[in-house]
Amino acid sequence: MDKTAAQSALFAIAFLPLLIFPAIASSQAATVLYGTVTDAAGKAVPNAKVSARNMQAGRPVEGTTDAAGKYTLPGLAPGPCTVTVTAEGFAALEKQLDCTGGGRQLPNLTLTAAAKQSLPSAPAPASTAPAEPSLSDLGFGPQQTQSNPKLQAMLDKRTEMLKIHQRLGLITVAPLAADLITGPMAKAKGRNGQTITEPTNANLDLHAALGSSTAALYFSTAYFAIFAPRVPGVRKHGAIRLHEALAFVHGPGMILTPILGAMAFEQEQNGEKVHGIASAHGAVAYTTAIAYGAAIVAVSWPIHLKFWKR
Repeated sequence: MDKTAAQSALFAIAFLPLLIFPAIASSQAATVLYGTVTDAAGKAVPNAKVSARNMQAGRPVEGTTDAAGKYTLPGLAPGPCTVTVTAEGFAALEKQLDCTGGGRQLPNLTLTAAAKQSLPSAPAPASTAPAEPSLSDLGFGPQQTQSNPKLQAMLDKRTEMLKIHQRLGLITVAPLAADLITGPMAKAKGRNGQTITEPTNANLDLHAALGSSTAALYFSTAYFAIFAPRVPGVRKHGAIRLHEALAFVHGPGMILTPILGAMAFEQEQNGEKVHGIASAHGAVAYTTAIAYGAAIVAVSWPIHLKFWKR
């Protein structure tokens, strides 16, 4: 491997930790809580009131479980939140959650029977503080606050497809990094009138196989993101917007890189020096890899959670 090949390999190796470091993290733009409320025996609790409040800002989002004990609370501001469940004959339940990202399904909420009181309780003193408006006070009817099975099914499918998208995206990092490392070994060597040394067939085959594997995995990954159901009324913001914007860089790059590589290979096989648009093969490949790595980091880097909440 000559000096240029060694430098390219070192560059790819130095860039490899940036690609594979991110931890899997959720990155939905809005928070939609949904789940099932049951009693201690696992029986659904209908007509239970479920309320979620962002502990930093915003009014509470309220809903009521249906006959199957299911509920949906859409449109909750992301961040730390408190979920409260009350039902007749049961003790109130309160949970503290990190309600970050859309389509988050809570574990089933289990209510316990209210303790029987032997003595009548004294009437509570009248509160002078004004009661906060409920969803009904704001003009929302029972149909709008109860669980929506169709929406829940959509959220389940979107969540599952985005999980597959995320896993395939991380798997794609391995062949992509290896393809960058083997790129210099697939180039003809020699310049300034020196004898040109052709790359071995083994090097060419390995580089081509890694490139094909990367492209196949990449477009499989993109399929699950593009065709995941869209939740109506949810606006994307913060890191997920940057993640999707970078797709306009690495997406075309994944198409152009193999095309330019094939053109460069053909020119070398004809004894020509790589010229024209084919000479941009390396630059396009590295730009694509950097954009792809940055897209993963944008939604997985631990410090982005605090940065995008500002």
